[in-house]
Amino acid sequence: MAAKCTAEFLGTFLLIFTVGCNVLGGSAVWGGVSIACVLMVAIYSMGGISGANFNPAVSMTLGISKAMGGPGLDWKTVGIYCGVQSAAGVAAALCYSALFGESFNLAPAKGFAWYHAGLCELLYTLMLCFVVMNVAAAKKNVQEKNQYYGLAIGFVIIAGAYGAGAVSGGCFNPAVALGIDVSSAGLGFGWCGPYILFELAGAALAAVLFKVVRPEDFEGEKTSATELVSEFLGTYILVLTVGLNVLGKSKAAAFSIAASLTSMIYALGDVSGAHFNPAVTVAILASGRCPDLTHAKAGTFIGAQIAGGIAAAFTYAFIYKGATFALGPVGDFTWAGVSVAEIVFTFVLCFTVLCVAVSERTKASHLFGLAIGSCVTVGGFAVGGISGGSLNPAVSFGIAAAQVLNGGFFYKAVIYSLLEFAGGAAAAGVFKVTHEVETALPEGKNEA
Repeated sequence: MAAKCTAEFLGTFLLIFTVGCNVLGGSAVWGGVSIACVLMVAIYSMGGISGANFNPAVSMTLGISKAMGGPGLDWKTVGIYCGVQSAAGVAAALCYSALFGESFNLAPAKGFAWYHAGLCELLYTLMLCFVVMNVAAAKKNVQEKNQYYGLAIGFVIIAGAYGAGAVSGGCFNPAVALGIDVSSAGLGFGWCGPYILFELAGAALAAVLFKVVRPEDFEGEKTSATELVSEFLGTYILVLTVGLNVLGKSKAAAFSIAASLTSMIYALGDVSGAHFNPAVTVAILASGRCPDLTHAKAGTFIGAQIAGGIAAAFTYAFIYKGATFALGPVGDFTWAGVSVAEIVFTFVLCFTVLCVAVSERTKASHLFGLAIGSCVTVGGFAVGGISGGSLNPAVSFGIAAAQVLNGGFFYKAVIYSLLEFAGGAAAAGVFKVTHEVETALPEGKNEA
């Protein structure tokens, strides 16, 4: 236990010390990436020692999961870990305060109420704990010894820091909240209480949702409803991250959105296939490479994805007190520009999915999530200034549905979706040509 506690203290200390140095050092653009990276390297370094929780919310999720009959930690270990992590958080915060000669306060951003910040903390702590459970605790992933678990968990921080961080500060960790509040007691103290409560609520909900999407880990059986919940959740997180980044005027929106997609693909790829995009579902269906994906099943997937997108859009509108944003050409660009942008980069996304996740010849067993998520980074930066870089009918429907609250027009979502479906269909057609060898050669005779 001494080795485990030392690992938990060290990992949590490094995480929170890095948080403080980035905030006080004024690293606005790369701060979220820096914090995500220190978490990632600490997880890879010490995951085999203590499990690399570094977060009382994560430990709590593991405890609840264990109590429900699934994988996790016993309550004694949870208690010890939480105590060590909290102590490390306070120690790290006092150290960065001493280094810079100042501290920063914990509180919702100006203009936001406690429930706006609390909802952000709940949702992204939920995402963090949910991803941890799926990539590092789920029985299948433990047995297969995947190598992407640290990347998937670290990328959650990039997803949340740039969007939700503009509202709540982006703690997603009771040890972070406690450390910041204690070190800045001279500026005011007390916000760590509500923050921690929302974070622990997110942790509990993550454990429940983990049981829903992986019933086999709890002696249950997987059903079609399990896959629909998976598609809803992944799309919800994706579109929520889109909205929060746009409304928060994030300096790294495309990368943050891509990170959310990467993390959720790694978490749920072996549950539903992690499409999270009706154009991707259409591309996979049109490719003919997934016999289990029938037309009826594809229809239910698309329904779940659009529902997740619309629910997320109303969530970000609530957090920003009714503010939304429009779907359509950006600046001086026309619908012709939008057409080219959406078709081409939806094609890139769908073609990459088919190549790295569907094809047996070019499948990327460990890097598939990073490759697919990177398509959003590519498209977001390349054509975000032309069309907004939706590349996903669920995103388009969500944005348009929320914008109706402020007098927007829903028909734009239909236009965008048709363009995106065209990109997905084109990807399937080209994929059939480039990967024809897989069906042309006898099984086991494919060229190396």
